[in-house]
Amino acid sequence: MPQALRIDFVSDVACPWCVVGLRSLLEALETVGGDVKAEIHFQPFELNPNMPPEGENTTEHVQKKYGSSPERSAAARQAIKENGERFGFTFNYGPESRIWNTFDAHRLLHWAGIEGKQLALKEALFKLNFTDQRPTNDPAALLDAVREAGLDADRAREILQSDEFAEDVRHDEEMWRANGISAVPSVILNNRWLIQGGQPPEVFAQAIRDIVSGVAKEA
Repeated sequence: MPQALRIDFVSDVACPWCVVGLRSLLEALETVGGDVKAEIHFQPFELNPNMPPEGENTTEHVQKKYGSSPERSAAARQAIKENGERFGFTFNYGPESRIWNTFDAHRLLHWAGIEGKQLALKEALFKLNFTDQRPTNDPAALLDAVREAGLDADRAREILQSDEFAEDVRHDEEMWRANGISAVPSVILNNRWLIQGGQPPEVFAQAIRDIVSGVAKEA
């Protein structure tokens, strides 16, 4: 009998390493196969909750926030691109790439969880942001991602035109921060074990095997 495994994937649509981490986790779950019946729950985290509507140039933002030089930023983006290619994902960074507010995207992801299509929408939003280079706070762009995920665009439009699920998202964001989550991706397995960062598939796979077999010990 496959062992049930709850996975809380705390991440932001604006986080490139969250793309890598998710693709790596999904590959790991394929590796462990029928031994595990996993349920992934995407949890909200905003890297830039105060990002203005017009967004910021990616290079300028990284320099300002992390003190990174243009050369280091370029090297980091190249590493991200290469990791994306390894998992079949395209990062189309360019000089005009921007970082946008992601709160509305998280509201839609909350709704998608109710509809049972969180993974599909998460991947559509990652593509929207990093591959298509479209704003994650633009209703038209978000509705295209909703359609790509097979969700009801009319219902999504109602959500975007209201404050629906705003309190839920804020509550969940505060809860994860209160529980010590300050960086993403953070992957919590069965509410007990934490793996952070865009780890290789073998790291996720080994952790999953250890947990479902009872080998893993709580820290």
